[in-house]
Amino acid sequence: MNILNKIVADKRREVDMKKSLFPISQWEKSILFERKTVSLAKALRQSNSGIIAEHKRRSPSKAVINQNLNVQDVALGYEKAGVCGMSVLTDNKYFGGSLDDLVLSRATVDMPLLRKEFIIDEYQIFEAKAHGADVILLIAAILTRDEISKFSKSAKSLGLDVLLEVHDEDELQKSIMPSIDMLGVNNRNLKTFEVSLETSKALAYKIPGDFVIVSESGISSMDAIKELQPYGFQGFLIGENFMKTDDPGKAAHEFIQKLTP
Repeated sequence: MNILNKIVADKRREVDMKKSLFPISQWEKSILFERKTVSLAKALRQSNSGIIAEHKRRSPSKAVINQNLNVQDVALGYEKAGVCGMSVLTDNKYFGGSLDDLVLSRATVDMPLLRKEFIIDEYQIFEAKAHGADVILLIAAILTRDEISKFSKSAKSLGLDVLLEVHDEDELQKSIMPSIDMLGVNNRNLKTFEVSLETSKALAYKIPGDFVIVSESGISSMDAIKELQPYGFQGFLIGENFMKTDDPGKAAHEFIQKLTP
């Protein structure tokens, strides 16, 4: 069993337990559930940098990245740096994140927040909305076309943006639909964890122009962004490059300053 299949199997058990403890009706009563969301897709369209910065403590491929930082400080630092939005890992077992990280970030900043999670059930979309998310991530590798359609429509009905992540052309073809706002190309093979920017380049030409396209993983330099911009990419998800420093906000600020002089 590869790591992605293992994560999904664990996630199904986790979600089944949560559903028995906290019904969707409880999330619908959350104060944050009524909050008007902020569009990440719109922010990316209007940005010169397109940076989406990530809060990530660890990952299966890199073990510990940074366990010492307060998520509120990271969020505030990123917002001051001028990023377009922040990606918040909420998976605990493999990434050391939690929904508390999302709530604490929401209490600290006004910028768009992406719930970075392995969504395999509509329940998680209501959960994301109730904890302050503006955007959800859907991963084509773990969903059918019908699930992508159902989940993305559900998210849109709640006012959430949808970032759909693909790794190859087959995943892309089953994912193109009006209820998707952003198409993200993950340069990391989730089965082998190898990274190549060629993945983004190869798929860029096959994505219709009405989608905001985002490149994810392996983006650690301005050269990488400048290499991808001519292919139509408007968004760039950067996590480890900032999080491995003592001050991710400062690192993001310096990166954006050099990118947009």
